[in-house]
Amino acid sequence: MNLTLNIWRQANPTAAGAMHQYHVQDISEDMSFLEMLDVLNEQLNEQGEDPVAFDHDCREGICGSCDLMIDGQAHGPEVTTTCQLHMRSFKDGQEITIEPWRASAFPVIKDLIVDRSAFDRIIQAGGYVSVNTGAAPDAHATPVPQADALKAFNVATCIGCGACVAACPNGSASLFMGAKITHLGRLPQGQPERDERVVNMVAQHDHEGFGGCTNIGECTAACPKEIPLDVISQLNRDLRTAIRNGH
Repeated sequence: MNLTLNIWRQANPTAAGAMHQYHVQDISEDMSFLEMLDVLNEQLNEQGEDPVAFDHDCREGICGSCDLMIDGQAHGPEVTTTCQLHMRSFKDGQEITIEPWRASAFPVIKDLIVDRSAFDRIIQAGGYVSVNTGAAPDAHATPVPQADALKAFNVATCIGCGACVAACPNGSASLFMGAKITHLGRLPQGQPERDERVVNMVAQHDHEGFGGCTNIGECTAACPKEIPLDVISQLNRDLRTAIRNGH
């Protein structure tokens, strides 16, 4: 495959960025999208040019760091992480536009890398769980209904990649935050700080500059782990309950 790439280049957070066009040749359809970018960077190194900076780690769809906007879609045309997106999803001769996440709460660090530490601060605002961790408890020491355990497990698959924010016209992180709230809210261990947790996390979310949710649904459509939209309803219910309880 021969491809034309339009890539956002930005030297640092304060520099002005711009789109640059590159051409790559002999790309195998079995390559991942990141491997294709590796080929481009090898080409740029050979030409004495600065390689394109992009974030990645595990390349196994687990860590969530490979965040790219590809042709206006978070992670590209398939519902998966960028590292698990393969070039067979594109056509020979295609022109592809590659950008970083576009959200005020995710400032660009360099080229395609953004600072997603706002997510970390939301998690930190949620605080701790005041239960005795001690040694590993017996398997059935704390009974959990199967439906609750299954829901908690499913939403705990959120990897914090930020695709929900990038896809949302409002730049809201409500799907991410709803997944974290629902995860602990469905388990007995998450009850002691439940009210305080949701109030603090929502306050931090707003402080970081994320937008409000208007239930458009683009977030769940772009989520590589298919976190359902109903976690936002759970988030809203928990917040209303916490406010009624005086938090």
